[in-house]
Amino acid sequence: MMSRIGGVITALLGLAILWYGAKLALAGGSPFYVLMGLGLTVAGVLLFIRRQAGLWVYALTLAVTFIWTLYEVGFDKWQWIPRGALVVFLGLLLSLPFVVNGLTDRPKKRWAASLTNGVLALRAVVATIAVLGVIAWFYDPLSITGTLAKTASTEAATDPSGIAYPSDDWTAYGGTNLGQRYSALKDVNTGTIKGLKVAWEHHTGDLRKADQDSSEYTFEATPIKVNGALYFCTPHNIIQSLEPETGKVRWSFDPMMKRDPFYQHQTCRGVSWNDSTAYAVPADSTPEQQSTTAAAIAECPRRILASTVDARLFALNADTGELCKSFGTDGYVDLMDGMIDTNRATYQQTSAPLVTKDLIILGSAIADNYYENNPSGVIRAYDVRTGKVVWKFDASKPNDTAPLAPGEHYEPNSVVAWTQFAADETLGLAYIPFGNAAPDQVGISRTPEQEAFVDALAALDLKTGQLKWKFQTSHHDLWDRDNPSQPVLLNLPKNGVDTPAIIIPTKIGNLWVLDRTNGQPILPISDVPVKTNTDIAGEKLSPTQPMSSLNFTPAPLREADMWGATPFDQMACRTTYNQYRYDGNPWTPPTTTGSLVWPGNIGVFNWGSVAVDPVNKWLIGTPQYLAYLYQLFPRPAGDLNKRVFGGDNSGGESKPGNENLGGPYAVSIKHFRSALNAPCNAPAWGVRVGVDLTTGKTAWKYRNGTVAGQQFAGIKFPIPFEMGMLAHGGTLTTAGGVAFTAAALDDSIRGYDMQTGEVLWKMALPAGGQATPMTYRGKDGKQYIVVAAGGHGSLGTTPGDSVIAYTLD
Repeated sequence: MMSRIGGVITALLGLAILWYGAKLALAGGSPFYVLMGLGLTVAGVLLFIRRQAGLWVYALTLAVTFIWTLYEVGFDKWQWIPRGALVVFLGLLLSLPFVVNGLTDRPKKRWAASLTNGVLALRAVVATIAVLGVIAWFYDPLSITGTLAKTASTEAATDPSGIAYPSDDWTAYGGTNLGQRYSALKDVNTGTIKGLKVAWEHHTGDLRKADQDSSEYTFEATPIKVNGALYFCTPHNIIQSLEPETGKVRWSFDPMMKRDPFYQHQTCRGVSWNDSTAYAVPADSTPEQQSTTAAAIAECPRRILASTVDARLFALNADTGELCKSFGTDGYVDLMDGMIDTNRATYQQTSAPLVTKDLIILGSAIADNYYENNPSGVIRAYDVRTGKVVWKFDASKPNDTAPLAPGEHYEPNSVVAWTQFAADETLGLAYIPFGNAAPDQVGISRTPEQEAFVDALAALDLKTGQLKWKFQTSHHDLWDRDNPSQPVLLNLPKNGVDTPAIIIPTKIGNLWVLDRTNGQPILPISDVPVKTNTDIAGEKLSPTQPMSSLNFTPAPLREADMWGATPFDQMACRTTYNQYRYDGNPWTPPTTTGSLVWPGNIGVFNWGSVAVDPVNKWLIGTPQYLAYLYQLFPRPAGDLNKRVFGGDNSGGESKPGNENLGGPYAVSIKHFRSALNAPCNAPAWGVRVGVDLTTGKTAWKYRNGTVAGQQFAGIKFPIPFEMGMLAHGGTLTTAGGVAFTAAALDDSIRGYDMQTGEVLWKMALPAGGQATPMTYRGKDGKQYIVVAAGGHGSLGTTPGDSVIAYTLD
């Protein structure tokens, strides 16, 4: 009886694989699943009539499948799963006595070697695969095992730029305005890290309301520690000040941000700090300026600067949390002043302001794909004490940096810089990583001025806003390949000379390493030829794209790289792969028929940037890898405001699509996922890497994060397989030789050896840690590691409102 049941199950499995395999083959994909389905179907029929030849055919099918698997993906155990896990498990069941005993021609000696002994053949194949599976479990073809070399001296306390490395304090979003995310503290080191325990946990009380807030509601804040206090912002831009040693609230200020579910990104990544107690008013100032500045300093000698998602800039007294009423108008600057084309929820602020001794420098976050025409992406510098505009840099009018005259407005739809900025105050330069101009996926209406600054890093004079140099990281961006990361500033050797350098991480995976005095490359750059044919009338693609010799751009995606939990969702992914245009490189243009974009617009690197050890010249990063499907939908001629998808035109990811109202094309941008909600590209989806920046060589690389808690087909996966997860957030590096990251999607914080990449310490978080950790020394003499854990709405990690500090037990 059991042999008949086994035969029915095998035949049905074979027919299902045959059906989906035929669809794949007809789409131009591999015909192997047709052969596999035929083999299983024949084996099932033979088993149904209780013939042991069914086991022999099953064994042959399984053996050929395994050989094919090795041919396609080698010894990558995670890619074996969709090809063989189900058929190996069924083969194991079929080889057991309760099935074999029901066969009419079963051999009397079941272990006798014979070409007709199907029982032995199947058991031998299953056993062989099992043994190879055990071997493969301890081997990972993705990993690079190595060690980063230390320099002769690691005791440096001051960067060559003259800026002290953070130790007792953490005075800016990236530690300092150099953006290194590095601390000179080393109480927590490779020998002591296992003693880290929770010191305190603070709950902000700021949680999402589904009917009032964006679906992409995220707690991405990195606190600063200065003035004897810890300062940070929540997703509603509430500023809180905590006692660094206990987490006790000193004060809290709520700017009463206007709630709106239309916001594409509802987050606040940080606040900034300025101390004007020793500031001397310039002698050449007018009496009115001197009086105004003196009054501002008297009211708020030490201040916290912050911005809001609803487009306001404000200043608080760092000691009391009260508004600095002499700043702007009653403490606030309206960032919409001078803007036109201001549709609902299109202009936002999400990153911490760049604050220098004298200036607050702000970009803007413009909603992607809502409208064809948007507010300006102008960069503005404000007086840190009064809130008055000192200069502007509008990429559409780059030579006019004077503040607006009465009646003037900023240039609409100029190129946007939304992420964190960096500055070298010794050189007198601010570094602005620009992104794209709307619409991101169609460039037919861009002006030459826009094209000149799309995806450019611009070095601006701190005093005047004048452009000193720029470097473009891609040409004619059609993929939302913004420069998303805060630039990182450190010194590196160039032709044997210690040189002020800048590193720009990008969504494509390039790490551009340039001389920050002039924008010239330190590590080599090449041009890659790409296809320029497209079905979008008037679109002129660039024939080449630049590549850095230091990059984590993934290898071209193959059909064989499609993944799934079962053969069926893998075959569906393979079929889709063959139905969409893909040019075998990251620059496949969006089309009306559909294009596969790899890597997608979440990027290899995003706002979490990378961290460095500026003393040893190491870089630590967490590249991530997801493929996306893009498709453009023509809008009916003559009605550029007609909706293609319907709905309210809000939300970060296209569901079902974004309208780009006012333009000729709407766009759909979707994760390339299977029906079970697993990414169609095979893991790893995230890795951690260690790079020697003196050579540009990767010393180590490992999968980063587990799949524990991920939902597949609505079911949370319970087993912490370390397959390598998306890590949307940043990394902290320390002189103790340990790095910390909490951004992987498994709600955990990890500390690992910076030299080898080995995980040394791990603790569960109460919510997703999609933020960047920071560190400081408390007045009790202890080193603390702090991270915000509040989850990420779009990525589906656990929501919460925690700020957690760890210290040595």
